[in-house]
Amino acid sequence: MDTDLLRTFLEVNKTRHFGKAATNLYLTQSAVSFRIRQLEIKLGTPVFTRKRGDLRLTAAGERFVPYAESILQTWGRARQDVALTGSYQQQLTVGATSLIWEMDSCSDWLEQVESSQPDWALRTESLNRQQISTALLEKQVDVVLTSEPPKLADLQQHRITSFDLLLVSSEPDQDMESIGELSMVYLDWGTRFGLEHSRIMALQRTPILHSHACQPALKFLLNRGGVGFLPSTVAEPWIEAGALHVVKESPAMANELYLVWLSTSDKHEDIEALVTSLEREM
Repeated sequence: MDTDLLRTFLEVNKTRHFGKAATNLYLTQSAVSFRIRQLEIKLGTPVFTRKRGDLRLTAAGERFVPYAESILQTWGRARQDVALTGSYQQQLTVGATSLIWEMDSCSDWLEQVESSQPDWALRTESLNRQQISTALLEKQVDVVLTSEPPKLADLQQHRITSFDLLLVSSEPDQDMESIGELSMVYLDWGTRFGLEHSRIMALQRTPILHSHACQPALKFLLNRGGVGFLPSTVAEPWIEAGALHVVKESPAMANELYLVWLSTSDKHEDIEALVTSLEREM
């Protein structure tokens, strides 16, 4: 499969406009149209419907999107793996959700890996929570950093660190009764967090902001005010500065950050050796 066809398909899907896709890809609009026709010929089915400027994916096109993304991602990894230069002998691709990547613990861990394995090149990938299992099984990533390891056969895991999710407020001296007057920010931390959050009666209302990333939630609390859970590593500097305050008598939700990988991975032995090396250095 020609990767240029896949890139063009995904860009047209993103922009929903042949002209805009052409501009973004530095192509003519006729070249974009030609590539889409070539892709449809190869697949044997239309991937877009076109009606008076209304461009939409067909059912087949919708099904093809994740395959196109996976093929391009795997191809990018393959190119980097086979083209390792200089002193690099190995490439480790690390996946995580945007929530996890925003934690200082991840940056610290990457630095530890670089110090422990200076002949490794590191590549990071942002995943949504639903992509984690597929990314591991399809070898789009070698390892994943997560607080909720997926339930997969042959899954190996190693605890990296612990952290709490703290209920914080922009207003001082708040307790579990008074926070009912404040706007709520909901940081979507996963299934277990959602269940525990649903048990807190004072927070059972529509959030003014529902976020899948820490920084928008943090900035909203700082700039607009309100109450919501944040990871301790994100909230603590602002608590120390007096900009955020832990809600009195609020539950702190304990969490662990894990490194997970599959024992069937072709890099399993290297990952095991890495974990052992990092444990010795702690």
